[in-house]
Amino acid sequence: MVTTPHPAAVVRPVAAAVAVACAASAALVLLLVAVHCRPLMAFDSALSNGLHRAAVGAPGWTRVSRLLTDRLWDPWTMRAGLAVTVGWLVRRGERLLGFWVAATSLAGTALQQGLKAVVDRPRPVWPDPVASAHYSAFPSGHALSVTVAGGLALWLLHRHGVRRAGQVTAAVAVGVSMLGVGFTRVHLGVHWPSDVAGGWLLGGAVAAGSVAAHAAYERRRGGTGRGEAAGS
Repeated sequence: MVTTPHPAAVVRPVAAAVAVACAASAALVLLLVAVHCRPLMAFDSALSNGLHRAAVGAPGWTRVSRLLTDRLWDPWTMRAGLAVTVGWLVRRGERLLGFWVAATSLAGTALQQGLKAVVDRPRPVWPDPVASAHYSAFPSGHALSVTVAGGLALWLLHRHGVRRAGQVTAAVAVGVSMLGVGFTRVHLGVHWPSDVAGGWLLGGAVAAGSVAAHAAYERRRGGTGRGEAAGS
């Protein structure tokens, strides 16, 4: 008799592997930033200078970048979207899952702000800035927030049995959003490329780590992993 593996048993090792890979890569980027690795600093400077010149020379495209980064991909937009999702889960009776999503969002924000304070990396400074931003540079809060929100969204879609076409469409949207927010932050001259890479990797570690932890808990509890109601 063929037995079907518990859904959590399938999800957990994949999510855990992604979390470890992202965390290790993020730690490497952080180390290189902290020691001012010359090749990385040179790459950051060259790419940032090129995109800044493009932003100054094409104000129309710069306005589009500002609109996207300040509205569509803003961290508060991501948090608002997750807050709506939490409310939806609670209304369905999936209170624990709603709490898990909220806690993951808060963990990502805390990690972002904590690292900014510890690393205290200066943002790029330009004689002719096209945008401004607050706090330190590393990691990019926009990149981290989009990655956490996108990762959680893809997990929830898979968990609730959304058709494959819908999941693929969502994955493309998340990928475009991650690349888009990364480009706009450097294009507007408010982040170095390595800040964005750090944000992506840390966001991936937070989201994947949360999924892996939830799968481990769910397997011990004996849940189905498929959008159960009552107390899930």
